[in-house]
Amino acid sequence: MSNRRISGLAQLEYEVVQERAATLGRLGRRLEEALAALREHDAAQQEPVTASGRAARRQLVLEAGEALWYFVIQRELTGFRDSTQVMRDYRVPKEVQACMGVR
Repeated sequence: MSNRRISGLAQLEYEVVQERAATLGRLGRRLEEALAALREHDAAQQEPVTASGRAARRQLVLEAGEALWYFVIQRELTGFRDSTQVMRDYRVPKEVQACMGVR
């Protein structure tokens, strides 16, 4: 391989790493926003909880689960395999973890 080809490959690899990091950041913010929306909803809930309130909360849980899924997948693509710390750092509720995945 010529030096020029190696340089081009190194540049491409650098750009791929940058894009992965940027995507991880965007997905992390999306997860934070989804979890914040769920927490805000829970804090604003008043008794008695209505059927529409339960449905709205379920939707927020599903959205947070999807955001968690995308974040975990991107982390794994970046080389971070253990998600235990993510669950702790982001204070991800068990019910969100249970519905993690694409809907």
